[in-house]
Amino acid sequence: MAIVPDEGKPHSKRPFPSEVGVGVPSSSVEPRQLATIQDDDERLLARIGYRQELRREFTRWSTVSYAVSILGVLGSQPATYGVPISLGGPATAVWAWFIGSIMAYVIASSVAELVSAYPTAGGMYFVTKHVVPPEHVAIWAWVIGWCNFLGQAAGVASLAYTIGQMILAGASMNSQYADGTYTYVPTSVQTVLVALLTLIVFGIVCSLTTKALHRMVLWFAPINVLATISICIALLILTPDKRSAKFVFTHITDDSGWGNKGFSFLLGFLNVAWVMTDYDGTTHMSEETHDAAIRGPLAIRLAVIVSGVLGWMLNITFGFCLTESYVEDIVNSPTGLPVAQIFLNAGGRSGGTAMLFFVILVQFMTGASAMLANARMTYAFARDEALPFSSFWSKINPITGTPVNAVWFVAVFCGCLNLIGLGSTQTIYAIFNLCAPCLDLSYIAVIFAHLVYSGKVQFIEGPFTLGRLSKPMNVLAISWVLFISVVLFFPTLKPVTATNMNYAIVVAGFVGMFSLGWWWAGAREKYTGPRTQDIMDLATGDDTEQFSGDPV
Repeated sequence: MAIVPDEGKPHSKRPFPSEVGVGVPSSSVEPRQLATIQDDDERLLARIGYRQELRREFTRWSTVSYAVSILGVLGSQPATYGVPISLGGPATAVWAWFIGSIMAYVIASSVAELVSAYPTAGGMYFVTKHVVPPEHVAIWAWVIGWCNFLGQAAGVASLAYTIGQMILAGASMNSQYADGTYTYVPTSVQTVLVALLTLIVFGIVCSLTTKALHRMVLWFAPINVLATISICIALLILTPDKRSAKFVFTHITDDSGWGNKGFSFLLGFLNVAWVMTDYDGTTHMSEETHDAAIRGPLAIRLAVIVSGVLGWMLNITFGFCLTESYVEDIVNSPTGLPVAQIFLNAGGRSGGTAMLFFVILVQFMTGASAMLANARMTYAFARDEALPFSSFWSKINPITGTPVNAVWFVAVFCGCLNLIGLGSTQTIYAIFNLCAPCLDLSYIAVIFAHLVYSGKVQFIEGPFTLGRLSKPMNVLAISWVLFISVVLFFPTLKPVTATNMNYAIVVAGFVGMFSLGWWWAGAREKYTGPRTQDIMDLATGDDTEQFSGDPV
């Protein structure tokens, strides 16, 4: 389906970049090789202001599969399941996920509406240019870009770290068991080393051609969905002593120490907040996707629905499979991973290991997908001169046709984050906890700007819009993210000590000061925001004739 149809179809009157303040007069352009506009996707990208450099080889199904895999419920949900049940009980896990998934759909829909209009590798970061007055674009884009990049990097690093935890938990549960413990107990050094090796494998996968990635990603969602359903069925059949429905859906506790069941329930949102984010991850692949303005928003919303249902199934199933003394038996499991103990109770070592294998496999797919999005964001950010040595990081590899340098920039950066785990477990968890707030806050900042400046900045809608629901859903998304971000920065246990303190707010403050300090120290002299050109001025005669109609 064409995105920018010819001959008077709905989007044929989309303005040229120069008409929205981003172009340069053709007379001032130095002689260069002419751009060749091959299809509607490339035309739209040229009108936005970027030259087509990546290969568009993602199809409808690989885009949907990618969107589902980047949420990766089967891998990510078990990694954080211990938080809601340890703080508020099984019903907290069930209902926090249910509510959180609905709110995730509201946020994702608001994001989809904006990126549908400007489908680029920069995602929501690039949209900033078209929702903020020109004189404020640079500072807004700088803050939102860094917030988005760091949120994604924290997510990639945390995924690699949890894979390390899962692999070593599998090794532990297959070692000898005596006196209430296993003979093999993973150390922080071993976890970090496995995480670093995982990042290297992520980097190798993400360095492949877009065609190879398309073929691989096609299998991510089917494996995720089928494995989730199969594990739920297996657990319900194999677990010998299951809890009642009343226990699963109504048992809420106050184990956080804050003296309030309601607040303990709110702290349980950490599980769904960490899993159901990175909505614009799919849009970072826009310049490699056919009909990105339509398929991207569709994939984002569909992925949230599918992942929300699958995650709720898992929470309910895990609730039925808890023991009566689940805090001692499951939360404080000697495996080091509550879900691993649930698998072990149901399937024994062989069955439990098999189920854990599929969880690790899906988590690996999620990590690779997340690094892919982070690398494309890095490429877009560097393309706009927002990083040191930007020309190197934005370079397209002539063999693969992908930004390989950006991939390894992300791999090394995330590796450095994981190395922090060698010295302080609390600090690395604080960095990982920045993933959801950083990403969600970067989204609502753009949504907020779109609402505030709607009367001052012309915004050309894309194929997908929310219509009359747009403003109410935007306001709801902003309100929810602000509310839940405050909750997620709270310490999860009381009394608060140096060991259980939630250092995410400290790390967030440091990152904010560093970003703004860098801006005022000199970045503001060089960085101007997304650096688009009037590519249409460089097009061949035949191409420009197609756009010689009546621009808005």
